[in-house]
This record gives sequence, C-alpha cells and structure tokens, in this order.
Amino acid sequence: MTEVREKYINPFTDFGFKRLFGEEPNKVLLLDFLNELLKDQQGKIVDLTYLKTEQLGKTEIDRKAIFDLYCENEKGEKFIVEMQKSKQNFFKDRSVYYSTFPIQEQAEKSDWNYELKAVYTIGILDFVFDTDKNKSVKYRYDVKLQDIETNKTFYDKLTFIYFEMPNFNKTIEQIETRFDKWLYVLKNLHKLERLPEGLKEEIFEKVFEVAEISKFTREEYISYEDSLKYYRDLKNSLDTAREEAIEKRDVEIAKSMLADNLPVELISKHTGLSIEKIESLRDH
Repeated sequence: MTEVREKYINPFTDFGFKRLFGEEPNKVLLLDFLNELLKDQQGKIVDLTYLKTEQLGKTEIDRKAIFDLYCENEKGEKFIVEMQKSKQNFFKDRSVYYSTFPIQEQAEKSDWNYELKAVYTIGILDFVFDTDKNKSVKYRYDVKLQDIETNKTFYDKLTFIYFEMPNFNKTIEQIETRFDKWLYVLKNLHKLERLPEGLKEEIFEKVFEVAEISKFTREEYISYEDSLKYYRDLKNSLDTAREEAIEKRDVEIAKSMLADNLPVELISKHTGLSIEKIESLRDH
C-alpha cells in the first residue's frame, strides 16, 4: 500500500475533496467556501442540499454526466463544484454540457413558464488553460453570457467560475482576502504540518480537524490511500508525457540547428540537451 506521510489530506484527490466538501457533517465548509466565492454576485447562501451527482440524459444516446458535487440552495439555485485533476480535450465543452442538466431538470415541473433558477458551475483546476501558459498571474475566470459590443452581461443566471490552481502562488503573508485563504488551503493543505497563524479562524480550524489523516478509521485510511495512489499515478503519467513532449521538441530544434552547422555548444545552450545527446544526433 502507498505510504501516506502527510499529516493532512490532499484536496486534489477524490477522497480528499469529498471529505472536505461532500459530507453532510462538514457541509458548513462548502457553505462558507461558496459564500466567500459568490458574495458579490448573489448574496448569502443560507443552506445547501446535496443532490445526486449522477445525471442521465433523456434518451439512450445521451451521455451520462457525473459531477463531483451537486447541490441546491434554499432559493432553488444549483451549484456544480468539481475538482479537475488533469487537462482534458474539450474540457470547456464538457463543462458547458454538464451545466445543461440543472437547466433541463427545471423543465420537468408542470405549468412551467420558462423562468430559470441560476446555475453555477465551479471548477477547481490542477492545470492551466493553453491560452494561459505565459500568463502566470491569472488564476481566476468568471464567465457569463455577454454582449460583445457593449461588454455588458446579457444573461446573469448561468455562471462558470474556474480557478487555475498552478497559477495561484500567494504565500500566507501575501493573502489579501478571506477567499484567498480558501485557495491557499486547497493548494497547500497536504504540505502543512499545522494550522498557520494567518488561518486561525473557526472555519479553517474545522478544515484542519476534518483533514487530519490520523483521525481516519481504517476503512477511511485505505480509501484515501487508494485515492492518493490514483492521483500520484495520474500526475506522474502527465509529468512524464510533458517531459517527453518537451524533449521531442528540443530534439527537433537541435536537428534544425545542426542542419545549419551551428556549434554544438550553442545548440546545447538553447535546447538544454547534453553535448553527448547532440553529437549522437549529428552522427545519425
């Protein structure tokens, strides 16, 4: 079995994310997170009800949608909250597709007049969008339907919010808002040994209490180990693929520079490849 050495869970594992935000006894954590996230948009959420995370389409050919968390507030507004561990092709398409299920559900009521309750899709991402590869300071997207000419919101009941967590690099000393504290906790919880001084509030004390691995039952511990192993295997596979892609690119650049008879030392400097590797490319 995987040896768990951290004191607190990794929120990017399925078990860790649902331990913090998906269990009824800990619902106050999700409530606080959403209230801090959305307080400028929709006011205070008083209560949340967890809904089934699996949604089936109307026909056999419809694809199944499985959310990490799906809940409803006291006003009937719906919230999809997901932790996305890896970049996927058509991720934005998938996210929009998921948002249609809470919309379709509202049509099932009799004598419906087409008035919709708001739907929020929130993605906490362990990757950055391709368009942001060179924008290390941007980590949050707030997306609504908007008029292109006026830049004004055309429809405010459908909201997508994404957090590119690799780009959130604030230290505990740099935190400016209470929501920054939440993002800091989500990114760093599994690296910490104790509750930092700057997070000593009741809600974060509960986070650290819920997340402490030593308090798990044996069954919970085994489930977390399995979830952590899956996360690490996935991360290692992605890191390996990324490194191989970078090396392949550097090899192609080196071949091109060799064709132009540039010095081996210069090629090594610009590609990061060893002189031995470059000389082997030249020999072939």
